[in-house]
Amino acid sequence: MRPNLAPLLSLLCAVSVSAQTPAPSAAPATPAAPAAPKAVPKPSRPPTEANVAYGKHERQVLDFYKAESDKPTPLLFFIHGGGWVNGDKANPGSLEECLKAGISVVSINYRYSHQSQIDGVVPPVKAPLDDAARALQFVRSKAKEWNIDKQRIGASGGSAGACSSLYLAFHDDMAEPKSSDPVARESTRLWCAAVVGAQTSLDPKQLIEWTPNSRYGGHAFGFMDPTNKATRDTRFAEFLEKRESVLKWIKMYSPYELVSKDDPPVYLIYSDSPAIGMPQKDPTHTSNYGVKLKEHCDTLGVECELVYKDAPNVKHKGTAEYLIDTLKK
Repeated sequence: MRPNLAPLLSLLCAVSVSAQTPAPSAAPATPAAPAAPKAVPKPSRPPTEANVAYGKHERQVLDFYKAESDKPTPLLFFIHGGGWVNGDKANPGSLEECLKAGISVVSINYRYSHQSQIDGVVPPVKAPLDDAARALQFVRSKAKEWNIDKQRIGASGGSAGACSSLYLAFHDDMAEPKSSDPVARESTRLWCAAVVGAQTSLDPKQLIEWTPNSRYGGHAFGFMDPTNKATRDTRFAEFLEKRESVLKWIKMYSPYELVSKDDPPVYLIYSDSPAIGMPQKDPTHTSNYGVKLKEHCDTLGVECELVYKDAPNVKHKGTAEYLIDTLKK
């Protein structure tokens, strides 16, 4: 079976607009003003509950779409892409397919990394990833009210949303059983994750070995002017040079570093074919990321399905098919 990559290409095209920044010219230039927020596409259907707050920040809100069912439903937990500096929860991927299959859907917003950098969060990536975990715990706290099966929750997203999903999939449970906060007592573990164009590592040393023209990831650790999003991918050389200074955080937040044998199954899909050690047309979403994560998962015994253009032995054509098959088992 060959995968139908048309939906993937559409998603990555949209993600790439915000996730990629052209390399800077040799001549110095006046920094550009921050890009104006892009118009959010009109949702295909209204949420059952919209802009439900799971925290105090204006970005800590989520939408819930309820699948009709007499018994608790599995849940798709969707995290939007946009390099942790753009994007919105509207129009979550696989929404219609999941609802039709009896799977409810949550789509979250979260604090952008550049906002967090301005606010003094160290490292900046801590904020969007903490928010993803907190939102997941909040959703579990609403399980009875929303008719959700707490166990069968699968995360999905593209690009940065994919990286966040893998972070949740591979991280040890962040529940605090003795907390006075009932939300904090909920689990952060997943049943599975199915992601598009995922950055599987945030280690510049690994990235340059896998894909020599890598440029993404430094902003997660503060290598960016937070007042100018156009600088996001322009300081990779500095990121690589100063890797040791942020290595403790790389170990904490890079999905590749967190994989262990007890982790749930994951599904990775990319639009291009891999070429390890070779420059890539789109190094931010190259399937080289997927090849290396799959090798790592295979070594540890974690189930990892990898799909890309002309990939052999494809079992699932896309994320929706994988999620439905896995969450409904």
